[in-house]
Amino acid sequence: MIQGIPFQIRNGRLPMVPAALRRSLLLATALTVSTPVLAEEAADVGAEEIVVTAVRQAYRGDFALNEIPQSIAVIDTRALQDNNIVRLTDALDLNAGVARQNNFGGLWDAYAVRGFTGDENLPSGYLVNGFNGGRGFGGPRDVAGIERIEILKGPNAALFGRGEPGGTINIVTKQPLFDATRATLSASYGSYKARRADADVNVAPDSRIAVRLIGYYEDAESFRDTIESERFGFLPSVGVRLGEDTTLVYNLELTRQEVPFDRGVVAINGQLGAIPRTRFLGEPGDGPIEADATGHQLQLQHAFSDAWSLLLGGSARSTSLEGFSTEAELTPARQKLLTDGQSLSRQRRFRDYDADHYVVRGELAGDVEIAGMRHRILAGADFDQFENSQLFLRFRPPAVSGNPTDLAANIINVRAPVYGRFPLPAPGPQTNRLDVQKATGFYVQDQIALSDRIQIRLGGRYDSFSLRSLNRANASQQRRSFDRFSPQAGLVWEANPALSLYVSYGEGFRSNIGATAAGAIFDPETSRAFETGAKFGLFGNALTGTVAYFRLTKSNVLAADPANPGFSLPIGKAGSDGIEIDLTGKLPGGLELLASYAYVDAEARSSVLDPNFALQIRAGDRLINVPRHSVNVQVSRTIDLGATELRLGGGVQHVGRRLGETATAFELPAYTLSRLFATWRPTEQIEVFGQVHNLFNETYYTNSFSRLWVQPGTPRTVSAGVRIRI
Repeated sequence: MIQGIPFQIRNGRLPMVPAALRRSLLLATALTVSTPVLAEEAADVGAEEIVVTAVRQAYRGDFALNEIPQSIAVIDTRALQDNNIVRLTDALDLNAGVARQNNFGGLWDAYAVRGFTGDENLPSGYLVNGFNGGRGFGGPRDVAGIERIEILKGPNAALFGRGEPGGTINIVTKQPLFDATRATLSASYGSYKARRADADVNVAPDSRIAVRLIGYYEDAESFRDTIESERFGFLPSVGVRLGEDTTLVYNLELTRQEVPFDRGVVAINGQLGAIPRTRFLGEPGDGPIEADATGHQLQLQHAFSDAWSLLLGGSARSTSLEGFSTEAELTPARQKLLTDGQSLSRQRRFRDYDADHYVVRGELAGDVEIAGMRHRILAGADFDQFENSQLFLRFRPPAVSGNPTDLAANIINVRAPVYGRFPLPAPGPQTNRLDVQKATGFYVQDQIALSDRIQIRLGGRYDSFSLRSLNRANASQQRRSFDRFSPQAGLVWEANPALSLYVSYGEGFRSNIGATAAGAIFDPETSRAFETGAKFGLFGNALTGTVAYFRLTKSNVLAADPANPGFSLPIGKAGSDGIEIDLTGKLPGGLELLASYAYVDAEARSSVLDPNFALQIRAGDRLINVPRHSVNVQVSRTIDLGATELRLGGGVQHVGRRLGETATAFELPAYTLSRLFATWRPTEQIEVFGQVHNLFNETYYTNSFSRLWVQPGTPRTVSAGVRIRI
């Protein structure tokens, strides 16, 4: 029996394995996740007919990567550890098709896949083990407990529902292992007094139960003046074999974070670099913002036979964000910096945000022969309820035309800041609202083998949404409901064992949560996605890659309403066209390669007034924070040094120029970052590791919302640590 190995069977079969053992393999490892075994290594575990690639996730089915009519990129544990990555957004930098977006002062994850992001007033959504898990206010996602990150590009919404047409991020977490009791402990120290400790302990008292305990603690200063942060998390899971064909697993997420709200730097007269990237323009007296998350997942998997299996699950996640902040005023009529180049008028805000998210789902998977053709069927249903409560208080500086005093405008001199110069102003009532979104979906997908080389995928999803938006400030309430069917179709042609060509089309439907400040509920966002490409293998499939062309469109796109924080306004249609190339695997000579390139032309497709700054958006204007050209290349090699092992590597990331403020000509400059890493294993149990990020100490800017809210990138940092396996 193969234990501790996640796998997927090429063509869905284990030809040399008896049926009873085949069921045991599938069930025993359905909850087991570890570093994927390369295809050429399968013979080493005594089953050369098995191609080991991944565990089947909900909505995915059992397919080899070259059978799926869409581009999929995977960031695994090795890549995370090589680069000592501890944040989800940093991990996504390893794929060029993902671009950073406005991250709400560093308090949530925000990114665009193929040029499209979601609601600016909420974090970017993602899946956790197939559950919608990224909604709410729990702070940036830590990578502790993550086995791998799947970037599922293309038209997924016909299955997932409520997704972006550019793609979906699925986080696969580490699950209990039934085969051994073991532990991994690590500690690291880095620039700006960054200290971190991680623990991963797996206990398997017998073959029927396993417990995995994962936790982390981190505290650090920052290159930003006065900024310090503290974070910890506890992520245990329990797996139980209820029988030969049935497995149950429970996962807990408990995280707490405290960090001051930081909107970054300002561009004076439209020019970045006039003040140091280290300069904090808020008030240390505001204290930290606290972001908490408590989540539960429960999944039951049962195999009826070799051909049919059932997956049932539920999740509940509560998040909160609370604290004060001092931020640059964006309205030109209230901003003194625009007149004298040094006096920044600032708002003071208080936020008390809470969100509760519940998901229930069931999925039936089958692999049968009908009319002489193989059918791989997925059919399922899910229910999703999201409750978003926002209490927001605000102080605003008066109009510059009234010549207010520095005290009245809460001024800070950006060239020579003095913190605590004035008493902190008391914010007054601004927003007090509750939005409750309920969604029920049904989906079906059938991938049919028309021949040994040609497969077609047909499917669709029906969604029914309802939204209740309550403005508690004036007791007004609005309700709306929507229904829609979203089809999908795809074709895969295996030209030869090393080359597959594919084409796919899908439509999407997502209810826009919230309402305008006047109480009007938005029409839902609809999307269409087309993709075509090729998947190939080189050097005996040791190096695999995908080349894809995509075309995406969205309607009823929203943007944040600056005059009424927490509310949105519609800005019309948007589109994105581009080309992506992803490569991963081994080159001759033992070099390992992880590389991606993306050309993304994301633009507005309608002419409307920008609700953020009352400027004209014209059809053809670029979308904010999306570069046309992005590249990430990483090479590494493992060298045997006698009885020890040394792993060396490095990478380069290039991000092109991006629009930094909607409906203007303000741009964030392009940047190129270099990194190095090394790991030395003096024994089987001990690893010593080190990394250098931003090797040449380049000044760069990762994202912005306006020229007064620009996030600077981190200077050169060095980290080192030790990892012990017991």
